[in-house]
Amino acid sequence: MLGAGAQWIAWRLRLPSILVLLLVGILVGPTLGLLDPEPLFRDWLHPLISLAVGLILFEGGLSLEISELRKIGPLVLRLSTISVAITWVLAAGLAHYLVGLQWPLAILFGSILTVTGPTVVGPLLNHIRPQGRVGSIAKWEGIVVDVIGATAAVLVFHAIAHGAQPSELAISMTTMGLAKTILVGSVAGLLGALCLGVPLKRFWIPDSLHIPLTLGIVLAVFVGSDRIQHESGLLAVTLMGFLLVNQKGASLHHIIEFKENLRTLLIASLFVVLAASVELRDLLDLGWREYGFVALLILVIRPLAVQACMIGSDASKPERVFLSFLAPRGVVAAAISALFAAQLSNPAAMGDAVIPEAEALVPLSFLVIMVTVAFYGLAASPISRRLGLSKANPQGCLIIGGSPFTLELAKFLADLGFDILLMDTNRESVAKARLAGIVAISGSAIAADSEERLPLGGIGRILALTPNDQVNALACLHFRELFGRAEIYQLPPWGISAKHESSGNLRGRYLFGADARFAELNELIESGARISSTPLTQEFTFDHYMDHNRQGLLPLFRLSAEGQLSIFSLESPPIAQAGDRIISLVSPQENVAEPKNDTGAPA
Repeated sequence: MLGAGAQWIAWRLRLPSILVLLLVGILVGPTLGLLDPEPLFRDWLHPLISLAVGLILFEGGLSLEISELRKIGPLVLRLSTISVAITWVLAAGLAHYLVGLQWPLAILFGSILTVTGPTVVGPLLNHIRPQGRVGSIAKWEGIVVDVIGATAAVLVFHAIAHGAQPSELAISMTTMGLAKTILVGSVAGLLGALCLGVPLKRFWIPDSLHIPLTLGIVLAVFVGSDRIQHESGLLAVTLMGFLLVNQKGASLHHIIEFKENLRTLLIASLFVVLAASVELRDLLDLGWREYGFVALLILVIRPLAVQACMIGSDASKPERVFLSFLAPRGVVAAAISALFAAQLSNPAAMGDAVIPEAEALVPLSFLVIMVTVAFYGLAASPISRRLGLSKANPQGCLIIGGSPFTLELAKFLADLGFDILLMDTNRESVAKARLAGIVAISGSAIAADSEERLPLGGIGRILALTPNDQVNALACLHFRELFGRAEIYQLPPWGISAKHESSGNLRGRYLFGADARFAELNELIESGARISSTPLTQEFTFDHYMDHNRQGLLPLFRLSAEGQLSIFSLESPPIAQAGDRIISLVSPQENVAEPKNDTGAPA
């Protein structure tokens, strides 16, 4: 309840959700003492955290489309190797010389900080919606580096546990551990993908058991791989998700949708529990050295690592700058630091190799997470807009269809300054749109890779305006996760009214009105109807506007004085007020009444 409520508050306040989750966890945990995870979960706390992290990384693997690597593969490789190495070395050195951590802990902490938090990067990218390939680069980096950083941290932990010094024994054990982790994780991930993918493709599993069996197999792969080689399960489940989503012949949409919801719930619960386990006095005891460490991590180490690894690449300057200021740490960093700190400071687990100072990793990790989430969450959007990679509150429209009404509407909105992207399978319609100055693409909106192919910068909603009701509904469903249910619209099919409508889960919101159907709209355009814009005043209200133009008038949009574009829909027409403009389709027989000034001329 706390996790879901915190995420709702974050959505309402337009804040990074994980920042609110951390604050709620600290409030109910060390501040008010309402939640103490240790006695509540006892020995189950760290196993449950590990399982949750495994499921989160599996869901991340399901979002990795191999088709994206054709354009971003070399850049992702640089970020996941050169950038990781630079971050590790610099963060470890800074942790030792500035914060005062002894070298084994500093090296361990540096490896933990190489992860960039896909659980935070994903929501940030959905909010920013950057143009071009930079969003895909950041998404891939977050997921791939998460596995690399977690694996490196585990290997360092075992080297500390068996030697505590960078001796030949520790180095050889780390090298062998890395090889075994890669081998065991890869084999386990491949077997898991085969065990689930083959039955799905051959329809051996009923639909009702897809999600339960997926959960069971993922957890079995994660735990089984870990039993053979400690912490190889992270690589196994990420690889398993990647292989599943890139196979052909099996539909995973419903599984992916469930996993996304499960990930949201797990992240909410994890952060509240982990933040509640932090001692408030430990956070208050942090001084200028710790805050200076975080500041240098954000302002120096991350930009230096990105700029260095991009030397000689084809990355543009805006892409390099944007990636330099997008590296929030998330749930994996919190979970690993809490797990290792508990083990390293426990004499029963470590014996003579116990390191009491390891407890300092937890408050320092949470300080890094809170500051990086707050900084990147608040700064990434303005930076991307300044670089020309995104727009604030995108008001543009992705219009599906190329009919005469669609072309007229796209041209009118584009002339008002809105970003318009038209898509249609008819090449002749696309050519007409381009001749009219509209950005248009030929292709199917419901193709599997349509989201990756389309330049969606500045686009905030979809209008499905084809003559096929099923295609309209499928297009809305296809883009529902990207734009949200509130911003997907389609023309109403025949027989629909306000009292009789199909399930909202299987369609978009109905545009304009019950009579705004494809044939009628295009007949009006072909008969000479036009799209016009009329201002409203205190004397000339929306009711006056409708009373003066009862016949042949169809309100389409409301354009507020602040430039906000709202769409008239069957379910919830926008409320118009003085200062707004009403954009309507007017029949050729109608003379639209407009407000007059004292001279009798249109205002």
